[in-house]
Amino acid sequence: MRRRIVIAPDSFKGTLSARDAARALAAGWQAERPDDALLLVPQADGGEGTLDAIAQAVPDAQWRSTRVAGPTGEPHDARWLLLPEQHAVIELAECCGITLLPKGDDGAPALAPLTASSRGVGEAVVSALETGAQRITLALGGSASTDGGLGALSALGLRLLDAESRALPDGGGALERLAALNPVLLRAAPPGGMTLLTDTTAELVGPRGAAAVFGPQKGARAEQVERLESGLARAAAIAGGDEHLRPGSGAAGGTAWGFARYWGASIRSGAEAIAALTGLDAALEGADLVITGEGRFDATSRAGKVVGGVVERASVTGVPVAIVAGQADVESARDAEAGGLGRVLTLIGLAGSPEAAVHEPERWLRAAGAALAREQKP
Repeated sequence: MRRRIVIAPDSFKGTLSARDAARALAAGWQAERPDDALLLVPQADGGEGTLDAIAQAVPDAQWRSTRVAGPTGEPHDARWLLLPEQHAVIELAECCGITLLPKGDDGAPALAPLTASSRGVGEAVVSALETGAQRITLALGGSASTDGGLGALSALGLRLLDAESRALPDGGGALERLAALNPVLLRAAPPGGMTLLTDTTAELVGPRGAAAVFGPQKGARAEQVERLESGLARAAAIAGGDEHLRPGSGAAGGTAWGFARYWGASIRSGAEAIAALTGLDAALEGADLVITGEGRFDATSRAGKVVGGVVERASVTGVPVAIVAGQADVESARDAEAGGLGRVLTLIGLAGSPEAAVHEPERWLRAAGAALAREQKP
């Protein structure tokens, strides 16, 4: 029986884009079931790969590039998109994301939880404004920093001062010395405003906040998490307002809060926005299976990320789901399968080791696609 299969993965962070992941899964499936109809709908949630997903969905999108500071200051060229009607789309991961950190002796990113900054994304925003952008969408995710977006805003003119009116250095670790935020020189938001695409519902501070939830992923030890939490709370108190209480304000180390507070930016689920833009709901109509995936499947996967969004949409239409992940938290995978959320397959399980999976991700994604196809009834 000829089946209709939708393939809608996120990027596999640091290894493959969502588009390449979808192609690899499709190649594996077709090797086993060449007569099936495959519809590739690569997704993103505001993190790495968002620009690629949008560029594929918007035919008139124009690629631009500008020189910006990486997460610890190293200059590099960051891509962004200019859409029709002077609508700029910028991806934080392209500007100052965690994958852009200098590499350590072991080849992994040298994490800098206290000194990494969002400044680079602010520099990209400056470039977009000077190009004539009338509206900006900022995709947040994959950040290296926990500075409340104040590094980005400082690139736009906001002054961060200590008790002696001296400028603070970049990085979330310095915020515990913050005494004043002076917006006199801050550039105005574009006429059409800014929309923030987030991949989390975390608030700025607290047990579900940017430092507590994501600080450890960025290399912060327990005492450093406390320092970052204290700095963000201090910044929110000095800035005033209630934007720090909004769901999603903790995205990208609190960058969502910074732009919501000082530019009045709106916060939106990145996964929902990209799903709408790429026509995912229409693609799921009449499908026999949807395959989604990401680099790591765990308890956060259903909190604003692509996999969770695909699972929710598929449940509405009654389409079965298969989840392919580079690796998976054992408990989360077991709960997903037991709860009927979808079959979970990992590249590590197929390859036999994390090293093999990372070294040849396309090979093992093809293997995953083939394995899922073989499970189908004739």
